[in-house]
Amino acid sequence: MALTSTTTEGAQIITVHSERIDAAIAIQFKEDMRRETESDAARIVLDLAGVEFIDSSGLGAIVASMKQIGSERRLDLAGLQPVVEKVFRLTRMDTVFRLFDSLDDALSAQAE
Repeated sequence: MALTSTTTEGAQIITVHSERIDAAIAIQFKEDMRRETESDAARIVLDLAGVEFIDSSGLGAIVASMKQIGSERRLDLAGLQPVVEKVFRLTRMDTVFRLFDSLDDALSAQAE
């Protein structure tokens, strides 16, 4: 599981460099996210543009990451492929996370 992180425009951007977030890598994803989110950024944008598939374990790993960063910080998701976005909408996780079509859209949106 490869994640990279940059800070820009008042947000920490974490990019996922994997085509899948599934049971095979969910535990590693959670550990990597915990390491990447040790900063004090109030807003984190998870760039999922390269992710083509997510299963329930992957979804759970993202939810666990959101819980780990705490309620005083925000985790937004950007660049979801149609199949990945469908999983978030079917599970109603689109009511928990703010979903943005692209990283640019997420960065231009005001953090709430």
